Amino acid sequence: MIHRVADLMTTQVIYLPAETTLEEAARAMRDADIGDVVVTERSTLAGMVTDRDIVRAIADRRDPATTTLGMIAAKDLVVLEQNASPVDAVRLMRDRAIRRVLVCDSDRRLVGIVALSDLAVLVAPELTLSASLAAVSQQGA
Repeated sequence: MIHRVADLMTTQVIYLPAETTLEEAARAMRDADIGDVVVTERSTLAGMVTDRDIVRAIADRRDPATTTLGMIAAKDLVVLEQNASPVDAVRLMRDRAIRRVLVCDSDRRLVGIVALSDLAVLVAPELTLSASLAAVSQQGA
């Protein structure tokens, strides 16, 4: 039985500098098979960018070869402690209207990311992952 966010989170976190172009970030996401990156300015966490953010920027006619992560990053980082419950994560996502939350340890060091799709498996474990993701995507559309 899963009792902690740490049991569900993705521990593969990709950090990219704020100066990274959307084109470079999209390639990094593709290569790592992930949907988000943490944006840094020097050694400080500066924001988060998701695949959806990149799509929105391109749809708004921003040039992916010159637009940087720092220009589009969500600066308000939402963090949850790794020992929090999945229910706490769902409440936080609902209250903040977000799909991903950074996960930290007790020393406030980033240790992972938990996504709504990670939590969907708990709600309907009999569904395949692809069916769970389709249901989540339809809700957010």
